[in-house]
Amino acid sequence: MPLEKEIYGEDAMTAFGAALSIGLKSGGVVYLDGDLGMGKTTLVRGVLRGLGYEGPVKSPTYTLVEPYEFGDFEVFHFDLYRLKDPEELEYMGIRDYFTAQGLCLIEWAEMGDGVLPEPDLVVSLNRVTDGRCVSIAAHSQTGEKALAMIKGTIPA
Repeated sequence: MPLEKEIYGEDAMTAFGAALSIGLKSGGVVYLDGDLGMGKTTLVRGVLRGLGYEGPVKSPTYTLVEPYEFGDFEVFHFDLYRLKDPEELEYMGIRDYFTAQGLCLIEWAEMGDGVLPEPDLVVSLNRVTDGRCVSIAAHSQTGEKALAMIKGTIPA
């Protein structure tokens, strides 16, 4: 069963992302679904803050991927919005990013259909009145474990 939460404001989205990080510390593949301006990068900033990263977090719209290192654990933030053809991902060595010691957070994953691995979690962001409705659904056993941990950290 998916987790749903209404979020109001950028600070609340960052805090929500930090809470999500609890379930993402063992890695996986997370698709971030939502229109432009829904707060996907803000959510990623929160996840990174929750993992202990204090530097700037920018959208990888033009670079396609931004890496973040935490010792033996790596986080890769992808933004595939400007991708013209999923085949471009093969040229950048996309498969090398998906390791057991890594977390891949992917915006606009549909642009990589047929090349990207299936997600463990899908986080969908949709507009509601003055805020966002965030829905998190598990799509694998790894995702189920992460979602169970996340549910334990998110207040009702």
